[in-house]
Amino acid sequence: GDSCCNPMSMGYIKKMVEDKIPGIYVLSLKIGNNMIQDVQNSFFMNVNDQVRDVCGQLAADPHLQGGYNAMGFSQGGQFLRAVAQRCPSPPMLSLISIGGQHQGRNFPVSQICSVFTFIQGVNETYKKNLMALKKFVMVKFLNDTMVDPPISEWFGFYKSGQAKETVPLQETSLYTEDRLGLQEMDKAGKLVFLGVAGDHLHVTEEWFYSNILPFLH
Repeated sequence: GDSCCNPMSMGYIKKMVEDKIPGIYVLSLKIGNNMIQDVQNSFFMNVNDQVRDVCGQLAADPHLQGGYNAMGFSQGGQFLRAVAQRCPSPPMLSLISIGGQHQGRNFPVSQICSVFTFIQGVNETYKKNLMALKKFVMVKFLNDTMVDPPISEWFGFYKSGQAKETVPLQETSLYTEDRLGLQEMDKAGKLVFLGVAGDHLHVTEEWFYSNILPFLH
């Protein structure tokens, strides 16, 4: 529902990073020929087609061929995880997910299957590509009222069969069976779990500067 260049959102983040890290190259991803198409495609374009489009953009950008750091907000976090898993060239060096729901969201039963299709539809290539990251940074909003449960932003979820008690990533079968390589990445110090007080995507510039910018250098 957002666009690449909205001066109140992604455009603002882009300028903030550029101001704080002189000389940095920042690409704010646009899917479509203009901002209107970008917003429309975020709602109506098949997400697999969106990932393929972005993979093409990255591969064609001469500034990124030596590798790049990726930062996604909310569903942009999952989207960029898909890019990391499916498009190893050019290499994504660090993935910063800010409020991304990596274990999905709690929906009525009729909607749950579609939510988990991507999460569970993994293969060895996706695992290998994700494990190539130097850092996978996950930011959870401690007072999140939009994401249910907020621990999904750290790859946790509800215990099976109910919607009250949650389990952290390290107690999920995704981790214990190491389906995505997260256990190995965790042991290698590649996973970073950051918590910030506030509701979904409510973060101060000061916190962003102190906690996120170091991963972009």
